[in-house]
Amino acid sequence: MGKITIVGLGPGDIDDLTRKAWRILEQAKTVYLRTSRHDCVTHLPQTDTTYHSFDHLYENNDEFEAVYTTIVDTLIEQAKNEHDVIYAVPGDPLVGESTTTRLLNKAKSDNIEVEIINGVSFIEPMLKLIGVDALDGLQIFDGLDLVTMYHPPLNPAYPALIGQVYSRQVASDIKLTLMNQYPDEFEVTLIHAAGNSEGELTETIPLYDIDRSPHINHLTSLYLPILGEMSSFEQFQEIIAHLRAPEGCPWDRKQTHVSLRQYLLEETYEVLEAIDNDDPKALYEELGDLLLQIVLHTQIAIDDGEFYMSDVLRHVNEKMIRRHPHVWGTVDVNDNPDEVVTNWEALKRQEKDDNGKQDESLLDSTPKGLPALLQAHQYQARAAKVGFDWDDISDVVSKIREELDELLEAPTEEAQADEYGDLMFVMVNWARWLKIEPENALRDANRKFYRRFNYIEQQVKSKGKDMTDHTLAELDALWDEAKANGL
Repeated sequence: MGKITIVGLGPGDIDDLTRKAWRILEQAKTVYLRTSRHDCVTHLPQTDTTYHSFDHLYENNDEFEAVYTTIVDTLIEQAKNEHDVIYAVPGDPLVGESTTTRLLNKAKSDNIEVEIINGVSFIEPMLKLIGVDALDGLQIFDGLDLVTMYHPPLNPAYPALIGQVYSRQVASDIKLTLMNQYPDEFEVTLIHAAGNSEGELTETIPLYDIDRSPHINHLTSLYLPILGEMSSFEQFQEIIAHLRAPEGCPWDRKQTHVSLRQYLLEETYEVLEAIDNDDPKALYEELGDLLLQIVLHTQIAIDDGEFYMSDVLRHVNEKMIRRHPHVWGTVDVNDNPDEVVTNWEALKRQEKDDNGKQDESLLDSTPKGLPALLQAHQYQARAAKVGFDWDDISDVVSKIREELDELLEAPTEEAQADEYGDLMFVMVNWARWLKIEPENALRDANRKFYRRFNYIEQQVKSKGKDMTDHTLAELDALWDEAKANGL
């Protein structure tokens, strides 16, 4: 069995090639180059060494996957035929070089020895150009992985370096992913041909403009400075953990899951109010306050040895993927939201069976602490999914009339309260048939009443009078005036 030696050729300038790499290449009979499109290749030892390039694979294949697979298979086959293999790659073999990791995995399973000859990677000359210390939290990412994502896996509180931005199309795809986290106008730096003394170039431009650069080529990378020290989820966790630490805040340290219960509910309603008011600024502020409750509850659990944030995230990540087989699987829903809901409920039932909860009521998944109106709506919706529902909306309307008559005929206050509850429950069912969210409808009605009543108050106040100085007919006239003004 032969041995495979993977040699790093450095970023481009022949002066950056290590003496060890030069010696190995000089003594080699045959050297396989992943690509000859590297500035130092024409300056490599030319004694008795024969160089073979895999460039033809890139020309004949549209997918890198096929290219890398062929390269690895070729080198492994050579080693199995008792040949020592010298394989040279740009930069360092273990920085942004997919064929290296593939070779290491394949060689391990085939018991083939592999030696790595490190080289200067593309990172070092880039650090020189942008003046950044890599130990200051620099994140390094492969642009070809980033283009497949919808949200960047980056901590915006730290700088990031993205390699392999080798075309304007790749830059465009990366840009769209990054814009899920970074502002369109955020200034970034394109770095071209770093380590090539003659061709290296940097451009600092807005993120939205990176795919318009005429200089993008196979040696282009992208540098992202920090978005802000207070812009990351990790920073938020650090702040909350600090508050709960012995040297932190006495109030935060004494909190428990139970003591925080009221705040979780209050912050939820404040989020809803921001949504109702169509106020984006208030919404992101209130979402932050709601997130505070979630992170604080999690930190309490961490302190008490109950669970970690990674458990929270892992659970919800796995659940979202498991319950969306039409996105991460082979289920076809024909772009039909109703089929998505049906599949979701079926998967929830299967999860209950798998967890030994098959005897639970279908209604048990509705929280007991929900507002009564919302709880009634969810109870009825869940019952309807298994066929417990009227056949026609006219049946619902008839039931409303029946319940109204029973309320009007109720002989006692206790009976009236009972019949009123029945009437409200059927009214919620009617809303479901009309595809109206009853909670939202009532909140809209409340806001409308507030606007019109406030208008009456302001009109009365402008005349220097009190509400009690007016008759109901006068107040009703102001109400109609508010209505006519679109309030």
